[in-house]
Amino acid sequence: MDARTKILLSCGLIGCPLFLITVLIEGFVRPGYNSFLYPLSSLSLGEWGWIQILNFIITGILLIGFSFGLRKSFNSNNVKFRGPLLIGFVGSGLIGAGIFVTDPIFGYPPNEPLLLRQFTIHGHLHDAFSMLVFVCLPWACFNFRKKFISKGENRWANYSSFTGYAFIAAFIIASMGFKQLSGFVNFAGLFQRLCIAFGWLWLTLLSLHVLRTNDQSE
Repeated sequence: MDARTKILLSCGLIGCPLFLITVLIEGFVRPGYNSFLYPLSSLSLGEWGWIQILNFIITGILLIGFSFGLRKSFNSNNVKFRGPLLIGFVGSGLIGAGIFVTDPIFGYPPNEPLLLRQFTIHGHLHDAFSMLVFVCLPWACFNFRKKFISKGENRWANYSSFTGYAFIAAFIIASMGFKQLSGFVNFAGLFQRLCIAFGWLWLTLLSLHVLRTNDQSE
């Protein structure tokens, strides 16, 4: 493996933990913000919103770099294997979610009325780009599952499948909470963070796995 590919693969090892650490710290120190209730996108609002905006954009750029590293590492001629491309779409979605800031919805900031949907153009664009993340990441998990099965890496195939389903399940529960459904509303933000954590952990470990595998094969 050449040095450039190693650097690109390391982007996944750096970007995802950095994103989660930033979100957790911001959620803890932000006045009036409750990580159990509010979506992490709402951290883009207010005086310190630029931190989360940069968090989205920088992580997105790193994931796009990671996707190029994966493409070079797997070097697959199978047109059905779109895993690296899907991870690139996840990165693009994060960049778009950072550029187009969410509206004050789902109860944050607390001084705003409770709104359950975006009203501005940039708010709708934020949702559109965010959906690239929530659709393409589990899709990538299932795509990699097939690839790992073909390579005889059954443990990684099973882990990829688990991550895809866990990501979807947590996303559905979070969505029900953000729709203010009784029994879910008080934990909507928590389940959204679990959703992201499932996906980001998989990406981080995937980066480490590919780096180690390619080093051992040299």
